[in-house]
Amino acid sequence: MSQTLLINNEWRASSTGETLPVINPAYGIRIQDTASATLDDVNAAVSAAARAFPAWSHTSGRERAAVMHEAMHIFREQYLEEAARLLTQENGKPLNDSLKEVNYSADVIDFYADESRRITGTHFAGDMGSTHSFVLKQPVGVVGAIVPFNFPVDLLAWKLGPGLAAGCTFVVKPPEEAPLAILKFVQAFIDAGLPPGVINVVTGGADVGRALVEHPDVPKIAFTGSTAAGQWIAEHAGRQLKRLTLELGGSAPFIVCRDADVERAAAESLRRCFSHTGQICISVNRIFVQQTVLEDFLDVFVAKAAALRVAADGLKDPDADMGPMINARAVEKVRQHIDDAQGRGARLLVGGDVPAGAGYASGGFFLMPAVLDNTTPEMLVMQDETFGPVAPIAAFDTLEQGVAMANSTPYGLAAYVYTHDLDAAHYAAKRLNFGGVGINVNDITDIRGAFGGMKQSGIGRELGEPGMDAYLETKHVRYAYREPRQ
Repeated sequence: MSQTLLINNEWRASSTGETLPVINPAYGIRIQDTASATLDDVNAAVSAAARAFPAWSHTSGRERAAVMHEAMHIFREQYLEEAARLLTQENGKPLNDSLKEVNYSADVIDFYADESRRITGTHFAGDMGSTHSFVLKQPVGVVGAIVPFNFPVDLLAWKLGPGLAAGCTFVVKPPEEAPLAILKFVQAFIDAGLPPGVINVVTGGADVGRALVEHPDVPKIAFTGSTAAGQWIAEHAGRQLKRLTLELGGSAPFIVCRDADVERAAAESLRRCFSHTGQICISVNRIFVQQTVLEDFLDVFVAKAAALRVAADGLKDPDADMGPMINARAVEKVRQHIDDAQGRGARLLVGGDVPAGAGYASGGFFLMPAVLDNTTPEMLVMQDETFGPVAPIAAFDTLEQGVAMANSTPYGLAAYVYTHDLDAAHYAAKRLNFGGVGINVNDITDIRGAFGGMKQSGIGRELGEPGMDAYLETKHVRYAYREPRQ
């Protein structure tokens, strides 16, 4: 299958016929090929989106909502299970996690479909002369949506949902590593009667994303990915003053206070550390435990980490705790971080090696979850985003010290605090420099709540009302009227 470019509702191959392989990370083997889009293909997709924009932007919210709801009905009925299986094959997560992702993605589209009927402006009487002002909200235009491999369908839904509801049109650049489930997701919109050109898809490598960012007819870029890539996008998109939503890297801290339920804190930090093999932007990267409960926490956490089950094949073991990493480069980065930590005095308490057993000797990209104790701030695992199955643990004495340790990073996406002291929770929530803070909960995402980062973790917000506003321009219309003649 190399006809993976969608332009004006037509699936086609690359204009040069070039393809890229999609690799199953559990086996290290090719699943299938996708088209490698050229600059001509990108230009054609952008042109199709630009032609479709006027009509789609003037379609009523009721009509847009109807198409979006119908698309998700079709997706759930015809494509959801196939998309989940493809997702497991292309990015390695166990099937139950893939099913959770694609189900939630459909929920996001349905949520914003309803919001399309709630886009309202405001108005007010002028305070100088006979004037009246109207504040309108209108769609920004063509959006270049670029998504990563770890949650490709979900993070695309975060962009398509509010953007389509607002009246925008799209050119989507799927991740090179995991494009296949997205194709099924998008097909549901075509089946539902989405007009030609409203959603276009260009598969390929980084050059395709660069072409979208630099294209003069794409006024907005919505990107989820690494901080380094986001910085490049900000620089180059800034030259054209494009609108940007950038959700970038994270180094999430997990603070365990002395009054926390240690068993619960260990279990829930473990899940957030190692779910999807640690390849999540809000994965726990650093665990800070108050000294008085450190020993108890380590006992529980290490035992639970050692018991985690790694699926050799996420289709055959759908409810496993984790699967392979995405590729060999990702494995090598984790190994470097573990070696660096050990070289600087950290103790490897468990994991960090390849799982034992014949099922893992297949060329796949596997690592057992690793737990490091006695970590210090200068170690790579405490500074960089490892994006892999490593849990570095450090102790703190006072909450003030713990918060300062948590903030000692250039990232600011998500943070977690476990305490039953309301004063401590309020203190930490106010002082943690992160876009989202979870108190006694290990997931900060909610469709209705804004999601995004501070510092080098991004610009703008997704989800909730701010997620819709990111796809709308605000226009002030001031009208002077004549007083009626007597």
